[in-house]
Amino acid sequence: MKHDAEFLRHLYRRMTSIRLFEEKIGELFLGGELPGFVHLYIGEEAIAVGVCANLTDQDYITSTHRGHGHCIAKGAQVRPMMAEIFGKATGYCKGKGGSMHIADFSVGMLGANGVVGGGYNLAVGAALAAQMRKTGQVAVCFFGDGASNRGTFHEGINMAAAWKLPVIFVNENNQWASTTPYRTTTAIEDIADRAKAYGIPGVVCDGNDVFSVIETAKAAVERARAGDGPTLIEAKTYRIKGHFVGDPEMYRTKAEVQKHLDENDPLKNFANKVIAAKLLKQADLDAIRDEVAREIEQAVGEARQAPYPDESELFADLYVEGVK
Repeated sequence: MKHDAEFLRHLYRRMTSIRLFEEKIGELFLGGELPGFVHLYIGEEAIAVGVCANLTDQDYITSTHRGHGHCIAKGAQVRPMMAEIFGKATGYCKGKGGSMHIADFSVGMLGANGVVGGGYNLAVGAALAAQMRKTGQVAVCFFGDGASNRGTFHEGINMAAAWKLPVIFVNENNQWASTTPYRTTTAIEDIADRAKAYGIPGVVCDGNDVFSVIETAKAAVERARAGDGPTLIEAKTYRIKGHFVGDPEMYRTKAEVQKHLDENDPLKNFANKVIAAKLLKQADLDAIRDEVAREIEQAVGEARQAPYPDESELFADLYVEGVK
């Protein structure tokens, strides 16, 4: 393992922030404190963090309806994220976006997206702009296995491949499209195989191993920055939580879920590797977890006290005028 201790702490802090943030969101939603709908990313932390470890604030990402992890991995702050999910004026979108539309353009996070398969062409557009400006930026599109069967998947990748755009398509294959198992809707074993149809690389990695994701994404980002076009990455993982908070999950057993969490939790995988390699100690990881927990409790407290948007904001930010 070539990574230094500071970088490893960064990885663990980001993954732990996602885990604890989402556990708190689930608790608050079931407690009736949050409006709208929330979908959790727990168990998939290594993918967002591993991919974004190769990006700068100038690079772009597009997300999904399960986007809290992508936001945190790209560098968004938990305080305005929490306020946004509470629907408060201090949130990233002034409380008008909620869980499925958090965006932070200052770090290149172009937005979570309530439309399945809605991120492809946003990422392709961002990559086209970067190519035309010759800035060296790349765009990453995160999407699920269910979204890979939408028409926009093929439209987006085809254009990106034909024009050699600097974009990376990251499929988070968590094996469940809402309540439908992946194997009942998709004829092939690996979604990455679809890359062959567009003449671009298709690569499979272990989505529960942050180091596997980092190395796979590193090669794709270097290829994109060099002007060689897109890559399709399939990160194999498993959706630990239901499709949404409150999902009764009648389509699978609790034993199946618990088996995946016990045997292949990305945070445990990380801890086991770095402690065995004597790069970090359990005390280091515990200290990070305590620090993150305090930060999230503070974010909840501030969000509870923050005001809701004023009525004058009702029709603000719907349209942009005077775009040049």
